[in-house]
Amino acid sequence: MLTAGDEIRSLLGAYCRLVDAGDFDGVGALMARAVLCTEDGTPVARGADEVARLYAATTLRHEDGTPGTQHVVAGTELAVAGERITARSSYVVLQALPALPLQPVVTGSYRDTFARDDAGWHFVERRFGVGRTGDLSHHLAPGVLA
Repeated sequence: MLTAGDEIRSLLGAYCRLVDAGDFDGVGALMARAVLCTEDGTPVARGADEVARLYAATTLRHEDGTPGTQHVVAGTELAVAGERITARSSYVVLQALPALPLQPVVTGSYRDTFARDDAGWHFVERRFGVGRTGDLSHHLAPGVLA
């Protein structure tokens, strides 16, 4: 049987898998009951449709239908916050394409909040923090991090 921490880490992994596959509708479904925010808490998308549209508008997909990325989430710290669990994680996004050697393109942090209901744990909020950036010209639409 999985612990709450295992289930939450599984959700973090599912996010990485779906984004790397270019399955933005899947990302939307995963975040269906969540709001995505900037690091300071400013909302940028809420619910499945808005989240899917946000990813489709900001993340470049290449010939194979994927962003050519590998998202890695590490150093996850979990804390109980009433009926919810918060998670702080670091991330790095690696990218390689036929004409682009493997390289890190962005690092940062996620601050996630999860809640549980009869269907299990789910995202309630994700705050994105951007740390260091590399060549994002093959990963994000122009002006996304401007």
